[in-house]
This record gives sequence, structure tokens and C-alpha cells, in this order.
Amino acid sequence: MLRLSTLALVSVLALAACQQPQPQLGPDGQPLPVAYKITPREEAEIPGRVLGQINALRANVAAPAMMQSPMLDAAAKVHARDMAAQNRAWHFGSDGSSPLDRVRRQGYSGHLVGENISETYENEITTLNAWMQTRDTRDVIMDPRATEFGIGWYQEPSGKIWWVLITGGAGGAPTAMAGGFAPGAGI
Repeated sequence: MLRLSTLALVSVLALAACQQPQPQLGPDGQPLPVAYKITPREEAEIPGRVLGQINALRANVAAPAMMQSPMLDAAAKVHARDMAAQNRAWHFGSDGSSPLDRVRRQGYSGHLVGENISETYENEITTLNAWMQTRDTRDVIMDPRATEFGIGWYQEPSGKIWWVLITGGAGGAPTAMAGGFAPGAGI
């Protein structure tokens, strides 16, 4: 009897282990995407991952490595939250501010190269990959004049993430951007 009970228990455990949660399927029969959730641990790791990926990409074309700028980070974070409040991914703030205005407000003393923006449910590496697929947004990342970057995001309770990447060059006063943000670019 003990042997039969043990065998039954082993069988139940084996069946339970085989039953993995099935992904929810969309109308096309494909699994629905699961929103990426930014945890406190992820928040601390995202900038380093973005920096590593960007510098690896830039090394392939002999562009100088970039460094993270706290002032560009601050400008990116403010704009990410503002885009969420406006419920639209675009380069102008709810107060009419441009990327140049926003980096000046944060005290950035370099020149602005460009700004990339995104509205997605995906992580920073997938978003970076999407930016690399389009010439205007790729140019913001790969421009050899860019030596500093800032990354910011805001995640809504629904899971939607508003991403902003700003690139700049050390030294000199902020100037009009070339390549990246040009009106209509960078989404």
C-alpha cells in the first residue's frame, strides 16, 4: 500500500511539472506579447546595458565611446514622463519645449546631437535595436560627434514604456541639432 501511494504521488508530481502555463494567444493564433516590467533592480541596470550596447555598436565603426551624462539622463526622464502625460511620442514638450530647451534646463553645457523617442511595451535593448533599424534614429546613436548620452523612461501601470535617448558632445554651448532630432525624426 505504501508503495502504491508513493507511486501515485510521484505520478501526480510528474504531471504537475509537465503542465506549464500556456501563453495567451491572439486572434492570429500567435502568443500575445508580455509587457516588459521594469523592476527596481532593472532600473539600476538599464543605463549600463544601454551604454555597453551603444559603445559596442560604435566600436564597430571606430566612433568614440560615449559616457553617460546625469544632465542628459535628467532631461530624458523629464521628457519620457511628459510624453506619457500627453499620450503621444513626439519631440516637443507639453510646454512647447524642444530637446535643446530641455537639456539647457538641466544645465547641460555641451552641444546637443539628437534625441530618440519610443512608445513600446519592450525592453531597452529591443528598443535600441528598433532605433538602429532606421537611418535617422541610428544617426543619433552613431554620430561621431556624440560623446555623451542620457537615457530616460517612464512605465505606465499598463506596462507601456516611454523611452527617450539623448546624445550630446562635451564642450561648447548647446547648439541646434544635426542628424538626430530633426523635426519628424527619432521616433
